[in-house]
Parts: sequence; C-alpha cells; structure tokens
Amino acid sequence: MSLTDPAATLIEAIAAHVKSDLAPLASAIDQDGLYPIDYLRRLGDLGGFGASIPREHGGSGLNMAAQIRITTEVGRECGSTAFLVWCQSSCAAYLLASPNQAVRDRYLTPVTQGSLLSGTGMSNAVKHLAGIEKIHLAARRDGDDYIVSGSLPWVSNVGAQHLAIVAASVEDEGYVMFAVHGSADGLSLHPCPEFSALEGTQTLNLRFKNARIPADNVLAHPSQFAKYIAGIKPGFILGQTGMGFGVTEACLKTIRESNATTAHVNVFLDDQGQELAAELETLKAQAATLGEQAQTGNAPILDVLKLRARTSELTLAAANSAVLHAGAKGYLMRHPAQRRLREAVFVAIVTPALKHLRKEIHDLERAAAQNRTTDVLEQEQALQVEAAQ
Repeated sequence: MSLTDPAATLIEAIAAHVKSDLAPLASAIDQDGLYPIDYLRRLGDLGGFGASIPREHGGSGLNMAAQIRITTEVGRECGSTAFLVWCQSSCAAYLLASPNQAVRDRYLTPVTQGSLLSGTGMSNAVKHLAGIEKIHLAARRDGDDYIVSGSLPWVSNVGAQHLAIVAASVEDEGYVMFAVHGSADGLSLHPCPEFSALEGTQTLNLRFKNARIPADNVLAHPSQFAKYIAGIKPGFILGQTGMGFGVTEACLKTIRESNATTAHVNVFLDDQGQELAAELETLKAQAATLGEQAQTGNAPILDVLKLRARTSELTLAAANSAVLHAGAKGYLMRHPAQRRLREAVFVAIVTPALKHLRKEIHDLERAAAQNRTTDVLEQEQALQVEAAQ
C-alpha cells in the first residue's frame, strides 16, 4: 500500500503506540471485556481516526489508504480495538460527507480527534437497503425535527457520553440519517448478551421511545438520503478491510513462529504462510486503489464488495491455518491463535457479512447480465426494423 512521507510518519508513530500501549491490554480486552476508552482517546490525539479527514476539521489530510493502514496496525495486536477504530473513523467520514453544515460544525472535529467517541449503528439500515431485513427505527416529522422510536440490538462504541449515528425510515418520505447523543431524552442503553469475542467493544442495545432529533443533528434528510448513502457506502465497506488485514498479519506471525520448530510437519497443511502473505499484499494494493477512487466518488461498488468478501475469506483461512500450525498450543484459550480465530469470524459476520456481500454481488451481476441481454435484444430489433425498410 503506497504511503506518502507524512503518512509513513503517522503510521510509524501509531505502530509504536500500539505496541507500547495497546498490546499489554489485548488479553484483558478479549478475556475480561475491557473497553479501552483511555487508549482510544490517546489514539485520537495521535491522529488515529482522521487520516482521511482534512486538517481544518482536525484530521491529517491524508487519504483512505492511510486510515486503512492505521486500522491494520491496530488489528495486528487487537482485532476488537481495530473494529472500534473503524467505527470511529467511519463516523468521522459520515460527518464529513454530510451536506448539512450544522451537524458537521457540531460533531466532525471532536469525533475526528476522539474527544467525542462515536458508534456507527448502520448495520440494520445497510441490511435493510440490501433487502435482507426490515428497518428497526421509525421517524415522524415534527416541524424541522424528527421523533424516533424503535430498537437497534447491537451498536458498538457507544455509551452515555458517546455519540451514535443511525438511520430510520420516515413514513412516505424514505429515510433519515442522524446523530444522537447517548444521554438524549427518549434514548435508553441496555447491555447485550455475552459474546464469544469482542466483548471489549462496548456493544449495547439502543432503544428509542419518542426521541426528538433536532434538525442540526441530521446528516441526511429523506430528500438527500439516496445520494448520500451511495456516496458513503464504498468507504464504509473499504474501511473494514483494515480489520481483516491486521488479523491476517497477526496470523502470519503465528505461522512463522510455529514454523521455527515444526516446519517439517506444517508443510503438509493446506494454507501456507507464503501463499497467504502474497494474497494479502494483492488485496492491500486493491484497497489502496479503490480507496483513492472512493475519495473522489468513483469506486466501482462491485469491486469494493468483491474485495471486502475476499478479505473475509482470506482472514478466515489465515486464522484457521494459524491454529493448525500452532497445534495443541493453538487450542489453549490464552494462545493468540485462539483469539485470532474468533476475531476472524467476526470480520466475516460484521455487516456487511460474507453472506450479505455475496448476495449483493449476485444481485449486481445478475442485474448487469439482464441489462446486457436487454441491450442485445434492442440491437437485434433495431437491425430487423432497418432490414425491413
């Protein structure tokens, strides 16, 4: 992944910070459900959430490739925290892309710098728009405001002093996307059942009961929503590749360490480190290219979906291979390979999940094939008419 000199300097600083400040917490985050709020704030101070955000809004003014690399560096030590980095940086990107200045002025800089932590609760809306499930939040107009009710079962990186960015349906109008503070009237936060991994992500159930959302908290009104969501979707998906890249790099480390003593038998395993590493570099290069295109609004969504799906597949293969390379040690709960296996599964099930990605890819390819068939039929009909004349 090509990085400019300022980007390389930022990545090096964050990589050192990850090793010194995050690595000692990784076990507690995984085993005890520690939510690393202090680490996140320090990472924000370093610029860990704003690589692709302009300097005038508190960012580094770099690019999406740099932000993906930051998430990758964090994921090498802790996949759970890499997910939080994606949540926070995605919220900053949502705010930057909003056509409504009031919400940008209010939240963009503190979210970019990490002084205001924020969760992206867009899983339900993204799945709904893909025809997978019903939307859970409903809004009605009240003057310039919206009154929202409903429940979102799993939203991460949220709390009473956090922000959440979510979407709701608006009767007869479409959808509205908005920011809401965790302490807002009409919003209550509830714990979720225990997860097998990522307990340290402060994932909560958000319940809205006639919560008033003022107009200056709206990222996209119904008339703006279709264009807005199409604009942010490629970045939303591409940013997640950093999670998979980081977990995969950690798995490759385990494979190398295991091969120091058992390479003579590990050679009989299906997925070898060199092959996995080569594919990882290919996917990183694709992410860098698509990231540049996404920032100018030109990333082909089908290519983005395919890259994200292949990232999930590679991460799963690498994690499974790491456990098998480690042997009996990899079955110990405290072994890094065991944690990586659970983190890899998360990469493949977090929205858009692997099955979701494959559905969207299928739908887009089928639509493209139907369009090609229609074009051919129209051309044939035109030729027939011309011949008849």
